[in-house]
Amino acid sequence: MKKIILLIICIQIFSCKRKEVFVVSDTISVVIPKHSKTLNDEEIRNWQYKDIFEDTIPGISLDKAYTSFLKDKKGEDVIVAVIDTEVDINHEDLKEQIWINSKEIPNNSLDDDNNGYIDDIHGWNFLGNQKGENVIHTSYEFVRLIKKFKPLFENKSINDINTNEKEDFETYKKALEAFEETKKSNQNYLERLNRFLKEHNKAKEVLNPYFSFDSISKKQLLEFKTKDTILEKHLKTLISHKDRGITEKLLLNSITEIEGLVNSSTSLNYQERKIIGDNPEDITDTAYGNNNVSGNLDKLYHGTLVSGVIVATRNNNIGIDGILNEAKIMSLCVSANGGELDKDIALAIRYAVDNGAKIINMSSGKHFSMNRDWVNQAIKYAAKKDVLFITSAGNDKLNLDENHNNYYPNDIDGDQEISDNFMMIGASSYTLDKRLRLYLTNYGKKNVDLFAPGYKVYTTLPNNKYRYSPGTSIATALVSGIAALIRSHYPNLKASEVKEILMSSGISYNIDVEMFLEDGSKKMIPFSQLSKSGKIVNAYNALLLAEQVSKGKN
Repeated sequence: MKKIILLIICIQIFSCKRKEVFVVSDTISVVIPKHSKTLNDEEIRNWQYKDIFEDTIPGISLDKAYTSFLKDKKGEDVIVAVIDTEVDINHEDLKEQIWINSKEIPNNSLDDDNNGYIDDIHGWNFLGNQKGENVIHTSYEFVRLIKKFKPLFENKSINDINTNEKEDFETYKKALEAFEETKKSNQNYLERLNRFLKEHNKAKEVLNPYFSFDSISKKQLLEFKTKDTILEKHLKTLISHKDRGITEKLLLNSITEIEGLVNSSTSLNYQERKIIGDNPEDITDTAYGNNNVSGNLDKLYHGTLVSGVIVATRNNNIGIDGILNEAKIMSLCVSANGGELDKDIALAIRYAVDNGAKIINMSSGKHFSMNRDWVNQAIKYAAKKDVLFITSAGNDKLNLDENHNNYYPNDIDGDQEISDNFMMIGASSYTLDKRLRLYLTNYGKKNVDLFAPGYKVYTTLPNNKYRYSPGTSIATALVSGIAALIRSHYPNLKASEVKEILMSSGISYNIDVEMFLEDGSKKMIPFSQLSKSGKIVNAYNALLLAEQVSKGKN
């Protein structure tokens, strides 16, 4: 790098009557080199763990943390609740890191620990019934709203609506707009996937005489030289698909998934709770779900991706290394193909809190919320019980500070934060230029707290497989892992203190990033304006600061 300026972190501890307050000066800044470094395949494999100063890669400095700070140190076990889809609890790189409810006797059909959930050994699936049947598709929230308000507002204008119903009417109209947009988007995506599949299969057919497609590599494709323009065209197709991780199986699975969204999630006739059997509008109706947290891994894999980022067993010479071995994953299933229900989210948060989780990781969100107060009350409950809640900012390229871009769950009510334990995470890339912000990520100086790597992160996939994955879900999992690392080594720190440490100790980058606005135009803005902290999380700095704050409390 041409020039790096690193200022010392300054910490001041002040004694108060009931609590200690620490103030951290905004101290770390980086002057970026003129040209971004090009990463090779080996560097990309674990780029998110690299250090900006030692490697010129804007990772989280986890490798540096382990070699320079955590060497020979052992932390306490900490439970991380993953509120997501099902998780492959038998995955070769995850099975040692799965939470076991020691108070419950397996498979005796009794609620041994009297927590309201029978045989909840590894968590709970809120999308199932006592027969072990689980839901694959859920309705979008805007579909639920349309079904609720349609009898009241169908074919009416604003002039026909009573004053006390106008807010609900506006929500109904927005839900209708989202319904039409999503139907169109899903249909277009389905057509695109089918086109990719046709191109992929045609390329394989044409090139089949020259390659064994059971073991074809990108290197072999690049080394194949031809003057035949048709062969060259199909070679470029397969090389492009290799770069993007596109396979025939992935395309077929994606087509099936989107067809389900079209036929179920956006259908006004779909009865999503028929299998479950509860009343979704009654938060006290809790006698539903089951303990099958790994039942549909061929269709629901997101929870496995997220879990691998946090806890894939380190140093076992298998697959990948997660953030830490001291964390145990509690699987709480509320997500399927479609939208999450507020009732399930709220109950999952409360389950996590009541059963010992210190970190809650939730990497799904939505633009409508029918029963937001249930979730808000659960977040407040988590704060009261000293549990840190970390969630994703979403992948819609939106500025969440603009009023019409609501995103739930969040902790902003009007202009006030409802808790001090809530974090929303955006995603960054490894390029030290205008693309430092992952182009998909939502952002917002008011609503988004912090950024973390979320591009081409290698992680676990069900059935002992692995893949690169992008998005704010991955970024969120990295922050949750670092938070767990802090709470493992410094258990005397409160959730609110861990949040402040993560935000204060991040790295600031003096880079303008390219933004694609909703009207289709572009503009450049400082990366520091994308979130409240303006920073990318840094494990090494966070542990240094946690050590100082922890000592100040003793």
